[in-house]
Amino acid sequence: MEQNLENIRHSLAHLLAAAVLKKWPDTKLGIGPVIENGFYYDFQFTQPISDADLKDLEKQMRKFIGGKLAFTGKEMNAAELNKLYSDQPFKLDLIEEYAKDGRAMTSYRTGEIFEDLCRGGHIENTTEIDPDAFKLTKLAGAYWRGDEKNAQLTRIYGVAFENKEKLDAYITMLAEAEKRDHKKLGKEMGLFVFSSLVGPGFPLFLPKGEVIFRKLEEFMREEKEKLGYSFVRIPHVAKAELYSKSGHLGKYDAMMPLMTDNDGNKFAMKAMNCPHHFEIYNAQPHSYKDLPYRIAETTTVYRNEKSGEVSGLVRVKALTQDDTHHVVRHDQIESEIAVITDLMDRVYGTFGFTDYKIQISIRDPHHPEKYFGDNALWEKSEKILIDAVRKWGRRFVVEEGEAAFYGPKIDIMVKDSIGRTWQLTTVQLDFNQPENFDMSYTGEDGSKHRPAILHVAILGSVERFMGILIEHYAGHFPLWLSPVQARVIAVGEKFQDYGEKILAELKDVGLRAELAGSNETLGKRIRQAQVEKIPYVLVVGEEEATNGTVATKLRGADLGKLSVKDLVEQMQAEIKEKK
Repeated sequence: MEQNLENIRHSLAHLLAAAVLKKWPDTKLGIGPVIENGFYYDFQFTQPISDADLKDLEKQMRKFIGGKLAFTGKEMNAAELNKLYSDQPFKLDLIEEYAKDGRAMTSYRTGEIFEDLCRGGHIENTTEIDPDAFKLTKLAGAYWRGDEKNAQLTRIYGVAFENKEKLDAYITMLAEAEKRDHKKLGKEMGLFVFSSLVGPGFPLFLPKGEVIFRKLEEFMREEKEKLGYSFVRIPHVAKAELYSKSGHLGKYDAMMPLMTDNDGNKFAMKAMNCPHHFEIYNAQPHSYKDLPYRIAETTTVYRNEKSGEVSGLVRVKALTQDDTHHVVRHDQIESEIAVITDLMDRVYGTFGFTDYKIQISIRDPHHPEKYFGDNALWEKSEKILIDAVRKWGRRFVVEEGEAAFYGPKIDIMVKDSIGRTWQLTTVQLDFNQPENFDMSYTGEDGSKHRPAILHVAILGSVERFMGILIEHYAGHFPLWLSPVQARVIAVGEKFQDYGEKILAELKDVGLRAELAGSNETLGKRIRQAQVEKIPYVLVVGEEEATNGTVATKLRGADLGKLSVKDLVEQMQAEIKEKK
């Protein structure tokens, strides 16, 4: 069913393009791929278009579906295709590229209403589409081939499922996701801000946001130290030569612009940490007994992402990685990946992520020039990753063209509490950078050997992970992560002193607590604590002051009157268990 649904979505993209051309015949066509949960198509319009037009396009698409149209494909050569698409410049651009690469090219007809350059993956007939199970959702700007130097296009997004029930469930989920938007909740909870003077993609964490950020860092450090990782610290810039040696300057488009000092030396802001870490490894000799050598650091890197692509915390220009590099003998690779996957399971379980999708990202076989190393090394490393994931016992897919330029990788996608998928951990296997940096260890035989590298980030970007968690928890962080764990609220001014006493007792045992002011009504202060998603709300008045207790609410649930001792024990147990 999964493949058939993909074919339905792809076919709907063609029907969308057909509906657009029927309404606006002069429109130029970009591309229309399948994406998660749906599809999109890029267009260059000769007139304005708005969200109000989407209903008309949906109506026309349903008419086409009712026409019982067949999808048929035919392989054609470049000359035939150039003639067929002579009035479609973006198609001609694709034809030129595909012909240069020697790729087979096909053109697909949708009944007698539409034809498109396409590699296929369609249903046989529109009768396979439930006309009530798709919806056009929004318009967005896009650039041809994703390059802002190229023509600007309009992208129309759609979602599609097997039936109306699943579509309705997805629309409900989108509404829930809107309520959980981390940018909205981050503002309400006082976690982070952005400044036009600082620039897009550079978040500024407020005191409460910094608590969450720091606790995530500390958690990962504790987990890694249990496994024998050694933590290091590196600068945020390096001579450009370092990144020339690693190949990043020539291969990685998101490197920040180079800086030149007064002596003419060129420096790069680091977009990744591995070259620095390789130099740390090379600073001392190593024997086979030292391996695996696990080096770790949580540090910020800088990516020259396009300003139009940055989004809240989930796509930033300054991102903090919980980065690790495992220098290993070749016979240790699989066992070391098992160490990483065990760590991953433990970390994900802490946050309630139990449903994973696993993708093994390999080379694009059509463009070997994009990658370091020879075929034998790539085939070996790709096979090792596939075997390791099989031993992990989880299902996976293999995706061509998604590897890093120096090696294949395992990409882990998790489902959050409302069913959305987020890409988190990467595990990259690298035989090439040890060659570039002449990394070695002395083997049992007394001679020099070349190690392999595993590049690993469990959380990925801490900023992005924090944004995901805000939405996953809808702002209701578990107690150990909550920036304010308890707020004390005195029912009136004369009980503020007792509130101060309770506050001091909580702080004395390391709990993060606050005392609300007394200027607002009791109801308003309780509601404000709920808006800020504070787990424990502790109301104190005459009875509590007399009996040495607090009236306790946990996330809105009334726990009754507790002694401070019982309250502290309960909170500390909850923090320790990381519920």
